[in-house]
Amino acid sequence: MVNRPISARLRLLYWLSPLLTVGACTPQLVPTAQLRPTQLTAVNLEETVSQRDEIMLAYSLATFDAQNKPAGVVNGGWGVETVRKGQVIDLQAGQKPAAPIDITVPRGGRVVASLVLVEVDAYDRAQQLVDQVKRVHNVVAGPASWLLTAADVLTPLRYVSAGLAASGVGLKLVDHLDDDDLLGQSSVDLNETELRQNKQGYVRVPVVFTGRNLRDAYEYRLTYDIRLNRIRPGKDKK
Repeated sequence: MVNRPISARLRLLYWLSPLLTVGACTPQLVPTAQLRPTQLTAVNLEETVSQRDEIMLAYSLATFDAQNKPAGVVNGGWGVETVRKGQVIDLQAGQKPAAPIDITVPRGGRVVASLVLVEVDAYDRAQQLVDQVKRVHNVVAGPASWLLTAADVLTPLRYVSAGLAASGVGLKLVDHLDDDDLLGQSSVDLNETELRQNKQGYVRVPVVFTGRNLRDAYEYRLTYDIRLNRIRPGKDKK
């Protein structure tokens, strides 16, 4: 074994120390889930007399940690918009897109994406709710204010309503809806590992909402994406 002079070893440490320091201080990328509504098609309307429906979307992302305890929730909304039969809406285009929402996913945890489509009867009341949702859009509410437990059996509507309540929105969605108002609801439950190992980088969710109100049958087709992004702590999400 050849012993290097002490001065040579010190010089080697001198040149390596900045690299070691940078490596130790570089923050790890944080996984964040994103819900992005993409397209809505009005195949058939609920209101066949007026030939138009006034609708809104409300959606949320709720996260749970590795012990299945609630970690946080974030909300988004779109509408109130008038649609006609056969209309196809690109929800990421135009002057009023359905803005995506993002939330950090705990390591080993899971995320529940929930979305509801509502047909609006009382326009002013619905617009008030949408305006309130937009004021808290993408603002994460922590578990201290979110009283859900992992043992609760929740519908997508109740997930969205609980998320809005946690964010301080005064109106409770479930308390202001009649059975005829809700056109459809959808939820997807994904764990952090599934999202991380998805080679496409996103999960596309197609849903079909159908039903009947008196003599009128309706059908809406909706797609939304669940994406996994990775950001550095303190950086804005893209």
